[in-house]
Amino acid sequence: MKIIIVNDARDVGVKAAELVVKEVIKKKNLVLGLATGGTVIPFYRSLVGLVKNKKIDFSYIRSFNLDEYVGLNKKDKRSFYYFMNKNFFSKVSIWMRNVYFLNGMAKNLDVECKEYEEGINNIGGIDLQILGIGRDGHIGFNEPGSSLKSKTREVLLSDITRKDNVKFFSGEIKKVPKRALTMGISTIFGAKKIILLACGEGKAEIVHRFLHGEISEEVPASFLRRHKDFIVILDKEAASELKN
Repeated sequence: MKIIIVNDARDVGVKAAELVVKEVIKKKNLVLGLATGGTVIPFYRSLVGLVKNKKIDFSYIRSFNLDEYVGLNKKDKRSFYYFMNKNFFSKVSIWMRNVYFLNGMAKNLDVECKEYEEGINNIGGIDLQILGIGRDGHIGFNEPGSSLKSKTREVLLSDITRKDNVKFFSGEIKKVPKRALTMGISTIFGAKKIILLACGEGKAEIVHRFLHGEISEEVPASFLRRHKDFIVILDKEAASELKN
């Protein structure tokens, strides 16, 4: 495990983008696992800039996104697909046929998750997975209590997660979906390299817990400490409790 501490959220994004560039240079058809949320916006901005400056070509990149809300279609501005298209897919040279996304509107969600898991395995697994972390230690939508053996599946979202996402739903908690589809911890752990990003004082406590506390289902991100190629990129605020 390697921990990198930089000044602010912008620098977190820049550093993560630089690491992705190195991996794409080594493998032009890299399989990327991608995340959504406020933490990764500076990362996508930096990566888009590098692509436009022709530092890398995304034409052959394949991507799998971590999760999606149940009940939201691709055109819904609150869906993760919409987020990704707005902040990344529409701005780079990636072929949309190489973009894989969980369908929260699927008629059979169990089949959807099983086929998604099979798709990852059939392509040879994820080369590089980008992650954020929730205040309760979740990665993807693997809430506390999730097993290390968990696969892509439908999950019930915690009250903390729903409250943290209420800002994307006009501030109304009743509008935040209660369920989502997510890659499992085992699925995430199967990536060859994992980079986790965390920014802000609000993440300082959970950063300390997942890096220095007990490795357990209560803090799902803690399992990543056992991964053979795991990088954590923090801004100074998110890292502020590590010295304690």
